[in-house]
Amino acid sequence: MVVKVHGPAFASATRRVLACLIEKGIDYEIVPLDMLNGAHKDPEFLKLQPFGVVPVIEDGDFTLYESRAIIRYYAEKYKSEGTELLGKTVEERGLVEQWLEVEGQNYHPPIYNLVVHLKFFPKMGVPVDMKLVEESEEKLAKVLDIYEERLSKSKYLAGDFFSLADLSHLPFTQYLVNDIGKDYMIRDRKHVSAWWDDISSRPSWNKVLQL
Repeated sequence: MVVKVHGPAFASATRRVLACLIEKGIDYEIVPLDMLNGAHKDPEFLKLQPFGVVPVIEDGDFTLYESRAIIRYYAEKYKSEGTELLGKTVEERGLVEQWLEVEGQNYHPPIYNLVVHLKFFPKMGVPVDMKLVEESEEKLAKVLDIYEERLSKSKYLAGDFFSLADLSHLPFTQYLVNDIGKDYMIRDRKHVSAWWDDISSRPSWNKVLQL
């Protein structure tokens, strides 16, 4: 069965889901959504996602939204297919979940602020809050220092295997390194830099970037 992915392929959260589907070898169809013209607030879309954000997947009769929930779902549903993204033991699974939470709660908020204010607001003509940018960079730097320590002891965040914990960092770190002039935040940390080069060179991510 082909999974329907509602949302533009360039959207960060959609990219997170697509990377997971490709890693697992799951067939998918992207259902375009013209967000610039408000299609995500259309009543028909709101039936699928009442909060009006992307992505949403339709897997047969099953509908699911929130990108981190979606990647967990597919990593579990197709656990024995494609790349093992959850770990092989209960302990490994626990570490995957731990670092997924770290990404969502500690890493994502400051990097989101940096990307939105430095990449998107200027294009939209929205004033940039430089105080918030400075505060967010300070917060992200502290998080990355913890990552540097962790990655000095293991190749990936949850251990010596690529997992959802690493995959979930791909969309916004891509912007950080390539689009907003903050690549030094990754490159100044030896182990974080090596980790980023590794995960961002995966065929699945390269394919997502070409969509």
